Amino acid sequence: MPILHVDQVSKVYPSGEGDLTVLENVSFHLDAGATCAIVGPSGSGKTTLLGLCAGLDVPTSGDVRLDNQALKDLNEDGRAALRRERTGFIFQNFQLMPSLTALENVLIPLELLGKRPQPPHALDLLERVGLKERATHYPSQMSGGEQQRVAIARAFIHQPALLFADEPTGNLDESTSHLIEDMLFELNREAGTALLLVTHDPELAKRTERTLTMAGGRLQSTTQNAS
Repeated sequence: MPILHVDQVSKVYPSGEGDLTVLENVSFHLDAGATCAIVGPSGSGKTTLLGLCAGLDVPTSGDVRLDNQALKDLNEDGRAALRRERTGFIFQNFQLMPSLTALENVLIPLELLGKRPQPPHALDLLERVGLKERATHYPSQMSGGEQQRVAIARAFIHQPALLFADEPTGNLDESTSHLIEDMLFELNREAGTALLLVTHDPELAKRTERTLTMAGGRLQSTTQNAS
């Protein structure tokens, strides 16, 4: 059973000069535990597609099923609840809470779910990303690479079924990017989490099992990557 199923999805925005079609009839699926990259030039619809897959927006036509749940059958609150429980996110700009320590940031998904905080588990994840000694530090006291490592730990704290990553190394230098990628794929493999990432980096895309290439709002090709 696919963890994500996208069927003939289109997204059209009305504008003063006529409708703007951002996505047109995109279909694909992602199996549980599988990894997939979405690539393409700026404006090709990559981030819009990721947002629709995550239920952050709704398609103009077509269907998205996340964890066997049709997103069109849920209202905004229902989509948010499903997203909190079953998915994790890693963003290009980290999106850590500046007033919280690294440890407190990692614990946020559990708090949003109303679950009991698990500081030992959070510390274990921080140790996995090499930041246990920085647990009491605030984002302003950490480099960009360190902040992204905190974000990776946060993404895995509630054991999501599917992880969305939007340009996870886009704001990092090359050497830091490789470190972040290694940590992301290692934790993802161990957790058995499905991964859908958007990237401009072809080398990062090749580390996934499959690459979807977008152009002009359409899915142009699907490539199986070497293991």
